[in-house]
Amino acid sequence: MAEAVVGKADFTAENDPFELFGRWLKEAQASEPNDPNATAVATVDDDGLPNVRMVLMKEYDPRGFVFYTNFESQKGRELLGQPKAAMCFHWKSLRRQIRIRGPVEVVSDEEADTYFHSRPRGSRIGAWASKQSRPLESRFALEKAVAQHTAKYGVGEVPRPDYWSGFRLKPVSIEFWRDGKFRLHDRIEFRRAGTEGGWQKVRMYP
Repeated sequence: MAEAVVGKADFTAENDPFELFGRWLKEAQASEPNDPNATAVATVDDDGLPNVRMVLMKEYDPRGFVFYTNFESQKGRELLGQPKAAMCFHWKSLRRQIRIRGPVEVVSDEEADTYFHSRPRGSRIGAWASKQSRPLESRFALEKAVAQHTAKYGVGEVPRPDYWSGFRLKPVSIEFWRDGKFRLHDRIEFRRAGTEGGWQKVRMYP
């Protein structure tokens, strides 16, 4: 019943994509069983071959959408080398999708420190222990690294590794999609020429 009521709203009348995103995210937080902030992030390598994976979007505001990672991971290396990305949120319970595209920037050290120190201690230890995206000889090797760093940082704060920080995707396009009967879906796209400009709204064929 709640989904049906939500679905009646005419989202195409909204003129601020961040306001609309916030409303949809809030509704997803009430309906999704797990991780409503999960999003697929697509990057490309030096050969232009794409990669996509799920991450958790941790912050958003009119500057963009933020997620955190190991800069030495595959996505970290690709984003530092080709600083452009795309995101796709899919909320199956609501039959909705949001696609976002634009350049990326590294968040400030202050932002990265604040988020890193808000994480559970075990996750902070894991950031030190995991050589993300690189070959692992055995599960035991990972568990040994976790134990070593747990002992090293047994007392006091766990510092943020220099190679661990965040990226902010600064959108130049945000498309909202809602499922419709007979595959006649509702789609609107917000576009702008640069990351600081005003938005143009376009209704799209399904």
